[in-house]
Amino acid sequence: MPEDVWFAVLPDSQAAACTAAARALRPAADRVVLHGSGRPWLLGRWPDGHVTVAEAGAVRVAVIGRCPVTTTGLSSRAARLAEANHIDEVEQIVDGLAGSFHLVVWAGGRGRVRGSASAVRRVFHARVGGVTVASDRCDMLAEVIGAPVDERVLAARLLAAGAVHSLDGRSIRRGVTAVPPDHCLLIEPDGRAVVRRWWRAPEPTLPLQEGAATLREALSAAVDSCTADGGTVSADLSGGLDSTSLCLLAARGPARLVTLHREATDPCNDDADWTRRAVAALPGAEHQQVSRERIPLWFARVNGPYPPWEEPGTWVRDRARLDDLTQRMTAAGSRLHLTGYGGDELFTLTPRYLHDLVREHPLKAPAYIRAHRLRLRQPLAPLLRALTEHTTYAHWLARAADRLTTLPDASAAMPSMAWGPVLRMPPWATAEAVRYVQELLHEMHEMHEMHEMHEADEAVPGTAGATEPLARQRAQHAAILYARATGSAVRRLGQATGRAGLPLAAPCLDDAVMDAALSVRLHDRAAGHGASPSSGKPILIAAMRGILPDPLLARTTKGDYSADFYAALRRHRGELLDLFDDSLLAGMGLIDPAPLRAALLGLHPTTHILTSLSQTVACETWLRADVRPGIRPDIRPGVPSGGG
Repeated sequence: MPEDVWFAVLPDSQAAACTAAARALRPAADRVVLHGSGRPWLLGRWPDGHVTVAEAGAVRVAVIGRCPVTTTGLSSRAARLAEANHIDEVEQIVDGLAGSFHLVVWAGGRGRVRGSASAVRRVFHARVGGVTVASDRCDMLAEVIGAPVDERVLAARLLAAGAVHSLDGRSIRRGVTAVPPDHCLLIEPDGRAVVRRWWRAPEPTLPLQEGAATLREALSAAVDSCTADGGTVSADLSGGLDSTSLCLLAARGPARLVTLHREATDPCNDDADWTRRAVAALPGAEHQQVSRERIPLWFARVNGPYPPWEEPGTWVRDRARLDDLTQRMTAAGSRLHLTGYGGDELFTLTPRYLHDLVREHPLKAPAYIRAHRLRLRQPLAPLLRALTEHTTYAHWLARAADRLTTLPDASAAMPSMAWGPVLRMPPWATAEAVRYVQELLHEMHEMHEMHEMHEADEAVPGTAGATEPLARQRAQHAAILYARATGSAVRRLGQATGRAGLPLAAPCLDDAVMDAALSVRLHDRAAGHGASPSSGKPILIAAMRGILPDPLLARTTKGDYSADFYAALRRHRGELLDLFDDSLLAGMGLIDPAPLRAALLGLHPTTHILTSLSQTVACETWLRADVRPGIRPDIRPGVPSGGG
């Protein structure tokens, strides 16, 4: 993969298996960092400045990704771990560091590898030659061991992203295991591996103003980590509060700033008006505005050619737009592009907070319930039923498995108070695909029982947190769930833009920012109350007051992009029909092309089809990609690949 950035972590052992693993990876690598023994520790391909390595005594530390720490500073931090002489104290090494990065530590013959809580940075592992090798790339490990596609996980990818965390985070390759974002991988001296939790969701206890101050500091540091090296950086400037905040913060740094605004298809979308106001507050930046006529629509170039992608991602519908973005921003000299992804997920709350509020602050709840009903015109009786429901997460998951093909009822139009969104397979999913997903969901209960047999924080890889919510509060769980789904999307987007020379940064999803946002009381994060009664993001408004001009903090609208879907479907319907004429998904028995074709030719009064269509297109184009030898997505496991 000459254009891809990746790394792998090898154990420090004299075993011939370690030598074999290193030899398997070495041809694709142009960088190597050694253990103290002289054997390979880190192998991979990365640009200058992407990996910072330090050592103190027998401790070796690598910070991989976007982080302003220097080798000297990291060495000083590593010395603390050397004094503690225990790998469990490793998080103190990066305490207070901004950015988004992997942390790899080797001490006392044991290794520890972790990514980020938001899933922007992931960790995978596989047995290579009899030892555990960790990597940030699933496809790299799959190539080494010749791992075929897991059809059951591919079937689950037809569900909307951000539905079930233990499904979303699962590896799509047999033999390659994904480590949950809130867990780290521990590699023992004999090459075995276990997972252990390194991150827990903070309790939402801070009042608005105190939490806003913490968020302001964390978000400022996150953006500073993007601009610290100077040069030119670029950023989306949609007109929304998230992107505008990032641009104002970036403008304070040493880097030259280029902003990009793309007009929405709908001329009534008021994002452009708010963008013009933001531009007036950024006199030192270069601004590029692209008219709607010059922007590729969704699904453009959906018929390929397809470069190899690590995993299916719905961003494929934006592939032509991504190419347009990278061409424009690299031509402007940008070395890094900032995006506001993650802001909606962390700075707003779903109505599930009412379910939590009723239980934790019952005296406050009536006013918030009343405001919710007035704003969304939700009838009282079904709302009260939803608020009194007390299903556990495991029970919700079990029920969801049995309702994957249930048609939506009238209550589906109301905001959900349940643990997650309604799990529903697309109408073109086959009975076999539905059965695959049901099997995975039911197996999570068995994995949960296996996890219970081990210590609370340590288990065999693949069982951690299988049927446990991400937080005890439903709204907090949902915020982390959606942030992770967005983090996964950012990771895949970054791989695509990085190949074209434009790495991506989503400062809102940096761990410190995520912690700061999640620490604020739920009702203070909810729209329609407190200091910002009409705003959708009270905590971000409070954090940015004094940095953003007050008029920019007063926006109460949000741009709608449903017109983009209708325009894209009209323009590219023929290409979409052609894509599924000889469908590989159909060949695997996962979709029925007839109902999919009917859906593409039908009328759609709402955009409800978009999510299912995007997921299906992502899976189909991933199968059609020009994959490298050794990881061809075989139609059936164990069946040799034919031609074509």
